[in-house]
Amino acid sequence: MPSGPAQAAASLKLSTWNLDWLTTRTQGDAALPPDVTPRTPAELDALARYARHLAPDIAALEEVDTPELAARLFPAPSYHIIISGDQVVQKVALAIRADLQVERHADVTALDVYPATAPRHLRSGLDLSIGSGPDTLRLLVVHLKAGCRDSSPTSRKPACRTLLRQVAVIQDWIMERQDEGEAFAVLGDFNRLLATDDPALRNLAENGPLTLATAGHASPCGQGSYFIDHIILGGAARGWLQPDSLRVMLYRGSGQEPAMRLSDHCPVSVRLSPP
Repeated sequence: MPSGPAQAAASLKLSTWNLDWLTTRTQGDAALPPDVTPRTPAELDALARYARHLAPDIAALEEVDTPELAARLFPAPSYHIIISGDQVVQKVALAIRADLQVERHADVTALDVYPATAPRHLRSGLDLSIGSGPDTLRLLVVHLKAGCRDSSPTSRKPACRTLLRQVAVIQDWIMERQDEGEAFAVLGDFNRLLATDDPALRNLAENGPLTLATAGHASPCGQGSYFIDHIILGGAARGWLQPDSLRVMLYRGSGQEPAMRLSDHCPVSVRLSPP
């Protein structure tokens, strides 16, 4: 599913892209695992070329260290960058087309379900409203705990217990949106092979129907597998999804690009048609 050509301006291209430790901190920095190396200028330039090809209206970004790095890929004046206030390297962020109206809400810090004394912390969710009036879209950008990709969320594995607690936080956020009658999307890296029969997704949909844009599809990214990067739509936004608009942008480099560390995730996108 390579990216398709740009379509009518009336639609919105909504994307999520995990950028795989997008940082320029030096190797050996206390905040980084020993095997993580900083991005080179050439790698940042290559990622920026792919960002231009992706050309999203709204892009959820995961594993971003600073807003300045996100802006290397999605520069002003075309885009505005919003990033979570976490004190972690792997922050979530949003690149939004500069002419779109945006309202930022408080970060969903409850997604960090670890105690305050924990040596490491989980990522908050980034909560925003895009647009105004009947076409307002409420967004929650997430990057959930790894390690429970295909186990039962009620597994005794610590990662699954953590994921289940994070799912409960998202469920509460979704219920608030549904109670308010808002059109909304939850998108990002769920670290979970969600499907329509997955208990985690059933929990999220307990208060009303949701549309999982990736349902029934395998991703062509890497060696090909099912998605862990998802876009979930709720409320009126379920009806805004353009049929068959799901796309995955693949890395098709030339020259030295295959040897570069770009990302272990490919950008996933859909198109919406708000009223």
